[in-house]
Amino acid sequence: MPNYTYSCENCGVSFELFFYIKDYEPNPKCINCDKKSNRLYSVDIPTQATSVKKSDSELKTLGDLAMRNTERLSQEQKHELDIKHNSYKTEKTQETPLPKGMKYASKPKTKFKWT
Repeated sequence: MPNYTYSCENCGVSFELFFYIKDYEPNPKCINCDKKSNRLYSVDIPTQATSVKKSDSELKTLGDLAMRNTERLSQEQKHELDIKHNSYKTEKTQETPLPKGMKYASKPKTKFKWT
């Protein structure tokens, strides 16, 4: 269950509230004076990756599932996967010999912008 940090507009008190993602409120009432409060994103953003966790029932996209599974891996497992998925970039491909006077086309180095 994620925790969110808020600051009261009226009395200036900072406080944390815990919400399920589906019950999130952007401007809840202050716990001290019962007035409107604002979320302190500057406090929450650095810890967002570790504080906002979704339960299995809240996973809605493939990206959510991938993020959850990535968080469960150790650094060593992440390193092994990185090597496995990027090894083709470092391996020399065996090119079949071309007839005399011919060569393989190289990939253009310019990037195109689609407008």
